[in-house]
Amino acid sequence: MDPDQKVIYSLIEGFVKGTTAKERERGLLTSSLGLKPREMISLVGAGGKTTLMFRLAKELLLNGKRVVTTTTTKILEPISGETAFLFVDPDEEKLKQFVRRHLEQYGHLTIASERIGSGKLKGVSPNLVDDLWSSCGMDYMIVEADGAAGRPVKAPRETEPVIPFCTTLVVAILGVDGVGEELNEGNVFQPERVSKMTGIEIGTKMTDEAMAVVMTHPEGLFKGAPSSSRVIAFLNKVDVPNGRMKAKGVAEKILERKHPQIGRVVLGQLKNEIPVAEVIFPSNNQSNKRR
Repeated sequence: MDPDQKVIYSLIEGFVKGTTAKERERGLLTSSLGLKPREMISLVGAGGKTTLMFRLAKELLLNGKRVVTTTTTKILEPISGETAFLFVDPDEEKLKQFVRRHLEQYGHLTIASERIGSGKLKGVSPNLVDDLWSSCGMDYMIVEADGAAGRPVKAPRETEPVIPFCTTLVVAILGVDGVGEELNEGNVFQPERVSKMTGIEIGTKMTDEAMAVVMTHPEGLFKGAPSSSRVIAFLNKVDVPNGRMKAKGVAEKILERKHPQIGRVVLGQLKNEIPVAEVIFPSNNQSNKRR
């Protein structure tokens, strides 16, 4: 084997070895999200975007897909095992050249424009994302399109989310551990905006209904989603105490609001070996359980 190929094989072997046989065989995230053969996926919201991005990328890579992960805002630098190769450069042409030359080798690349301290990476422009999508031959591109500073709930700022035009699927995430928590800076990103949107006063508890409003309001998590894109509500952390019950309550309220683009509600547990607990469809309220 060529020495360069040995290095590449070693990197990818180390990257995928932590994935369980169940996850490789079932492709739970891929099927639960209803992914098409080629997708640009933008992730918005709070409570698990980065975890979902890298876990989905790993699953796709294991299924032989070519994947690029990035952000249009900021993310924490990936740790060992989350990406096969991280390339950081402020020059957009160099980023494009790197993806074209090395995506086939590594299978999964993460790109960013610079390191900005505190372990964070500055992302790339949505125009570059669209250029890469149209010219670099990847199967999937996964973009973290806003920030939440680690809170389980958020409302977008005026300039958020930053969703690339070519996005085909928008996945909005909320952490169900936010249900029943006080609406304040410690629990919610942009609490004043959430208060204005939901009618919940600062210092009072977040309800199922308030979570559903944040998900479906015109100024909520799907703000700026391309009209041609599909959208999915992803309720994460259902493995916390009473999490499944909380998630089902929020899912019911989301579907009652009849958002025209929401195709399904996924109940997730992204830190668990099995990352999806259930998928709920609005058309017949039938639940597909993932065990």
